[in-house]
Amino acid sequence: MTKKYSRLSFSERIIIEKLLSHRKTYTYIAAVLNRHKSTIQRDVSKQGRKKYTAIQAEKIAVGFSSNRKAGKSKINCCAPLLEFVHQKLGCRWSPRQISMELKKLYSAKEEMQISHEAIYLYIYIRPKNELNIMLMNQLRQKRKFRGNVRRGADKRTTIKDPIRIDERPKEVLGREIPGHWEGDLIIGKDHNSAIGTLVERTTRTIIMVHLKARDATSVRKAFEKEFKNIPAAMKLTMTYDNGSEMAQHKLFTKNTKIAVYFAHPYSPWERPTNENSNGLIRDYYPKGTDFSLITKKELKRVQNELNERPRNVLNWRTPKEVFEEMILQKMEDVLVN
Repeated sequence: MTKKYSRLSFSERIIIEKLLSHRKTYTYIAAVLNRHKSTIQRDVSKQGRKKYTAIQAEKIAVGFSSNRKAGKSKINCCAPLLEFVHQKLGCRWSPRQISMELKKLYSAKEEMQISHEAIYLYIYIRPKNELNIMLMNQLRQKRKFRGNVRRGADKRTTIKDPIRIDERPKEVLGREIPGHWEGDLIIGKDHNSAIGTLVERTTRTIIMVHLKARDATSVRKAFEKEFKNIPAAMKLTMTYDNGSEMAQHKLFTKNTKIAVYFAHPYSPWERPTNENSNGLIRDYYPKGTDFSLITKKELKRVQNELNERPRNVLNWRTPKEVFEEMILQKMEDVLVN
């Protein structure tokens, strides 16, 4: 059976840019992304190794696509479709979610079907008038271009006796077994405040943690409190970055029985679920937010809204549904055995 070809995504281009900045070879990058070496070379060659940016690469790719489809905007030719897209964008739905909902609601109407890429093209590849600016602001990232990128190496404080991700159980990668988490902080205005984020890898369930401070003791106690009401079978491991707030990882493991593993420095792709979830949260709390002004009640409201939103990776079920199902399944397994 011939393998279906798929174009490079923007998230893959971010990784390419990051690895190029660390002078990794095309072969190495291809192995990380599970892509053919020539695919990486072709994409980079359009700008060159030294000038390559994910943003420009995406613009080139989207521009090429739009040129091929010039004059064929389906949205503008169907008023009900146009109204539906605008309505859902106003409700913070992503273009992908809109596309899948259309398939469910109007499966028999071809004129009401549109891909998420076509919705992005409708928003971005046009003159930036007031309507387009409004639509961009309704997208989660609120960018003037598709996506975001960070260049260069992040500074990290050394963690004492870290257990690296290489020693993490192999079962974590497969996602079939729930109970494996990823954790991080989202930093607020002037680096004076923060919130914690915990994400379960299999169900994509998000826990937003209210923090009184960013020091290791405060973060450890807040994380322990959040995990307290979760069944033991659903809290096995946590993969973290190298932030100093997790310096008390040994005590955290002792108190919660959750093994903590640390990703390699400058390797955000080793915690992909958390990185994606932080992006969703930033839709509500953009950079510059003072988290000391955000109440725990407000954080939990946003947490519930995110966990009750259908997800593509869950076959358009919600994280809440899948998480509760996994708990019941674990309970049934215990009764049977």
